[in-house]
Amino acid sequence: MLKAIKPALMRLKLYLRWVIIGVTLFFLGKTVKDNWREVAVIHINGVGWGMLALALFVTLLAHIWAAWVWSWILCWFKQNIPLSFAVRVYLKTNIAKYLPGNVWHFYARIFAMTEVGVPPGVATLSVLLEPLLMAVAALSLALAGIPGLLAIPGLLCASVALLLIHPRILNPALQLAAQAKGATSEVIRLERYPLVLLLGEVGFLGLRGAGFLLTLAAIVSPETLHIKILYKLPLLLSAFSFAWLLGLVVPGAPGGIGVFEATVTGILERDFGAAALLSAAAFYRLTSVLAEVMGALIGAKKLCCFIFKLK
Repeated sequence: MLKAIKPALMRLKLYLRWVIIGVTLFFLGKTVKDNWREVAVIHINGVGWGMLALALFVTLLAHIWAAWVWSWILCWFKQNIPLSFAVRVYLKTNIAKYLPGNVWHFYARIFAMTEVGVPPGVATLSVLLEPLLMAVAALSLALAGIPGLLAIPGLLCASVALLLIHPRILNPALQLAAQAKGATSEVIRLERYPLVLLLGEVGFLGLRGAGFLLTLAAIVSPETLHIKILYKLPLLLSAFSFAWLLGLVVPGAPGGIGVFEATVTGILERDFGAAALLSAAAFYRLTSVLAEVMGALIGAKKLCCFIFKLK
């Protein structure tokens, strides 16, 4: 029966994908149409360009950090992979997520790991566990910024998310997911709660959020920088984390393009204005892509080994 309905589910997923892309593009197009005059007059001074350069550096650092955390995941599965090799594979495959399907970076990492002797099941579980931990980290940060009594249901949701990555729940789920991906039935388990891995992904989200805040600071006028950004820092980090999470999990455009921009504009428009947010989102996307390209270049063996002082 499952084989019979699988083609229908695949078609439904494809239609849903295009519906989401269409709705997202419509929302963004309408927002740009209504605010293009304000966007056109935004001026970035020398300090602003410096902040954008710093945002690029911080975003690149975030990707390197994410690669490092992925190497920790492999270590948790008792795989002795050199740090420089794991980081190199991660950075070189990261830009493949922009290909149609948004899964080719995962397949590339699985292939690279199996080529050096990592069991296919372990390689598959490592690439499944990483986005799951990222999603839990993003959800926790998003809910942490909810004020007042609304924080209570937010904390309950965060508690459920943290419970879902407990080994007693996560191990069976990962095994089923790995089998669905075609991995072998070898027994692979997490032996303890992945708190260190989760904190690593929280650090990744913090660095990505810092990159977005620097980008927004480059757009906002210096006179209102303190009031609009520093004063609203919890709200900004919460909104960024939620928008980033939707960009990760919603089956829209590759890399979450459009979903993130639409979400962050919708949440923060009242506080910062659509024009500033559209400009910041555009520059944020540009710095993200540039950082990923730079990361792929860093993935060159000699440069990566030099950075980590490993052979």
